[in-house]
Amino acid sequence: MFKKLKETLVGAPAGEPARAAAADPASSDKDGAAPAKKKEAEMVLTDAQKASAMAPFVASMKNPPVIGDLVEGPVIALDKAAVYVDLAPFGTGIIYGREFIVARDVIKKINVGDVIAAKIVDDAHKEGYLELSLKEARQALIWSEAEAAIKEKKSLDLPVKEANKGGLLIEWQGIVGFLPASQLKADHYPRVSDGDKDKILDELKKLVGTRLEVSIITADPKEGKLIFSEKGSEHKEKEKIVSKYEIGDEVEGLVTGVVDFGVFVKLEEGLEGLVHISEIDWGLVDDPRNFVKTGQKIKAKIIEIKDGKISLSMKQLRPNPWLEASKKYKKDMPVTGVIIKFNKHGALASIEEGVAGLVHVSEFGSEEKLRKALELGKTYPFKIALFDPKDQKMALSFAGDKK
Repeated sequence: MFKKLKETLVGAPAGEPARAAAADPASSDKDGAAPAKKKEAEMVLTDAQKASAMAPFVASMKNPPVIGDLVEGPVIALDKAAVYVDLAPFGTGIIYGREFIVARDVIKKINVGDVIAAKIVDDAHKEGYLELSLKEARQALIWSEAEAAIKEKKSLDLPVKEANKGGLLIEWQGIVGFLPASQLKADHYPRVSDGDKDKILDELKKLVGTRLEVSIITADPKEGKLIFSEKGSEHKEKEKIVSKYEIGDEVEGLVTGVVDFGVFVKLEEGLEGLVHISEIDWGLVDDPRNFVKTGQKIKAKIIEIKDGKISLSMKQLRPNPWLEASKKYKKDMPVTGVIIKFNKHGALASIEEGVAGLVHVSEFGSEEKLRKALELGKTYPFKIALFDPKDQKMALSFAGDKK
């Protein structure tokens, strides 16, 4: 119904259009009574209302419409500062004052007899009219259309107006909405190696003036919030491409981006996979940039396919060092290890390539004492306090001099 209402906001005249200037409706009554008073007594719909999209609704109304309701009816009179609308059987509506000014561009196109939709904004007019707003009616109809677009998962081809550090601003039906960077499809996602927000903004600005195929994912008229996503438009196409792959497949791809949390790999046109930082190497990975570069070809193994997304592993193409370690080490065995990292829990010591254990800070009483006793890059004697190769966990106890 709302779609029909939008089409009739400035609709075609119902019946014979009266293009001649209409007289003031108040002056047509000998007793000076306002049209609203006369119409309140008439409980029969006009021909125009019978033919309108809201006819069933109006005919079934038992109580008069209230402020905030959308109503529809034929224009019965026009003058220089007001539009009068027949809202039988509940009276006459009027568009005047500020509401007339803000809608004047629309009103110029209206003729007597046209059926229009409006929103009731006041019911306390001194002459008994129901005060109407074309602008608010149009806004209500647009938000209703936005909600329908969400349910239908409708695609919209819209231009990018502006960019900020969080995403893009897109205008639809006069409402400015937001497209977060996280909702951009892979080809448009800003791949900035160091996560610099200014560089991200520079990348997003390149999209200003282009057209994107997007869908509405959030519409909140109370807060005026409209959120778009570009991902929906590629979902079906991506599902078709992804269906060709299976978990366990070994693939080759081109590194398209390296970020703090992992590596983006293009497997084919329209499809990318992600190697999470934890799947890059069996050993410690502080920075993915130390292992791969953008533009490099790499091989990986598919370890998960979920919701059209592919997760990859580089390390699983190589033997798991913990399996071999399980044959050589056991609890309470003395070992030597190289300190490779400090964290809030203590120090990490590498026993061999890809196998490391934690020396807990509690052994030294404080982080300061731990860092004084152990130095990065140096080798020390330890004893294995915990060894769980299945979960790749090892705890070490310092066997040297703690002084």
